[in-house]
Amino acid sequence: MASPLPLKSLLVFDAAMKHKSFTVAAQELHVTPGAVGQQIQKLEEWLGSALFVRSIRQVQPTAEALSYWAAIQPALARIQQASDQLRLSQSNEVWLSMPPTLAAKWFAPRMASFVTLHPEISLHLGATTDLINFDRDRVDLAIRYFDGTDPALESTLLYRDEARLYCAPSYAKKHRLKTPDDLVRTTLLNTTVLPFWDEWLRKYSHLNKAQIAGLARQHFDQSALAIETARLGQGVILSSPILTQPELRDGSLVEPFGMRLPTTKGYYLVYPRQGQLRPAALALKNWMLELVRTEHESVDFFA
Repeated sequence: MASPLPLKSLLVFDAAMKHKSFTVAAQELHVTPGAVGQQIQKLEEWLGSALFVRSIRQVQPTAEALSYWAAIQPALARIQQASDQLRLSQSNEVWLSMPPTLAAKWFAPRMASFVTLHPEISLHLGATTDLINFDRDRVDLAIRYFDGTDPALESTLLYRDEARLYCAPSYAKKHRLKTPDDLVRTTLLNTTVLPFWDEWLRKYSHLNKAQIAGLARQHFDQSALAIETARLGQGVILSSPILTQPELRDGSLVEPFGMRLPTTKGYYLVYPRQGQLRPAALALKNWMLELVRTEHESVDFFA
């Protein structure tokens, strides 16, 4: 009779392949690297094939390992997801993911109201620029910045985005910003989220192509850093209004011009189309939609 498949070894193999490291896999699984090595060896003996080439400081998966992992990893992910859903079906915990700047600038100041309304729910907030994979990551709901189109997701628009120009009051005064043409004297702070300076300037200024290309620029992959740089009086930024509310309220940023550039993207609340939200996740979703509805009715939010 054939020996049974070593299922525990499969989980260890999955972690080792995911991290390309026995040490990191051991940390994830809360075991020693030696224990990881023993489980991998057990699986190799069962399969009759080497899965890793070991060297002093690293391990490299073999071609057979890559092919084998590609075949079994989706099934392992589905098993994990189904197990988590059953285990957490009545749990009073909810996992929410969103971009870091949105988490810090928009969600964090409002989070206390949800905790006060639902003290029985434990909220886990993850802030990342990585695209959430609901099949792999422990996430119930996510706020994603995109056009809202994904056939695998239920997407509800929270805020439609537009690029608005902001700077510190002192910066506007120092550079005598009266019209968009005056931006020739400034430094443009460019973000990967709203990289629309050329389009904004072509639409609203009289600057020619050479003048636009010659403007001083700084580039940021995190909107929060660019907003802080603008707040400190080091340039002008195109930003989403949802991310600059604290600075506008305290007067550390102003909008010197009224020109606003619409975009095709926005902040959407998303979750898998297939499946049902657990009670805790449903409570968070309903609270968030009510919050957004109230803020859409607020005059000062869009002022």
